[in-house]
Amino acid sequence: MTRCGPATSQPSCGRPSQAPALAATPRNGRHAGEHLIAAARAFYNRAIADGYLTIADSPAHRVRKPRRLPNTRRALTPDELSDINAAARSGGNDILLDALILRLHTETACRRSGALALRLIDLDSDHALIRLSEKGSTQRWQPITPMLADRLNDHARARGAVAPTDALLRYRNGQPATYRRYDLMWKRIGRQLPWVAVQGISIHWLRHTTLTWVERHFGYAVARAYAGHTERRGPATTTYIKADLHAVAAALAVLTGQPHPMAAEQRGRPRPSVQPVEPPIR
Repeated sequence: MTRCGPATSQPSCGRPSQAPALAATPRNGRHAGEHLIAAARAFYNRAIADGYLTIADSPAHRVRKPRRLPNTRRALTPDELSDINAAARSGGNDILLDALILRLHTETACRRSGALALRLIDLDSDHALIRLSEKGSTQRWQPITPMLADRLNDHARARGAVAPTDALLRYRNGQPATYRRYDLMWKRIGRQLPWVAVQGISIHWLRHTTLTWVERHFGYAVARAYAGHTERRGPATTTYIKADLHAVAAALAVLTGQPHPMAAEQRGRPRPSVQPVEPPIR
């Protein structure tokens, strides 16, 4: 095992002899270096907690983590989003599943893990809600359009979902969809739309797109609730800046141009003060 001191514990320590495959959005190993140092610190923290070392004895704690570069993701324009949806519907071996995935992520801004974890029991068609289970073991009810709720229910049951714990998103053979479906879908879209492949666009860009639109038209509090953010890092005022499920439903209704049964103005609550806007998704 190689012995690494503070000078050799930089991210270049143990660098692979061969260059890695070029990613769509390369960071030249900065994130790998950051994760290496974080893992080393976690290892030494165990020894420090057990009294074998002090923090001054840990070489990993004397190495500065690489500064994280700004994220290259951005919100897609309405035309770009329309082109992506058109490309998804123009080919492939499961157009219905691909179109459903894109619509689900555009409406909810959910993460890929949250979509794949959806089960029949997580769909409330009466109230047009889905229960998302995402990173950090968090759960939340997220509004969706009644149309999408019906499509998800029909899709799951037509493909063999019966038990409450059966997955919602399913292949034509009845098996639950996996991460592989996303990879194949975006590769196919990238072949039809070269700019998608060049920019490394993925399903997470739809999250950026929806949340950017919500923040611009409904404010930070609604965007934060829409995203499912629960951490309390940042200014103390974030403790008081909150939005409820009805405000999120109202934002979705304007986003899609479709009424939602839980939207704030439909329950005797004041409508958010936004100017009329063209629904970016239809």
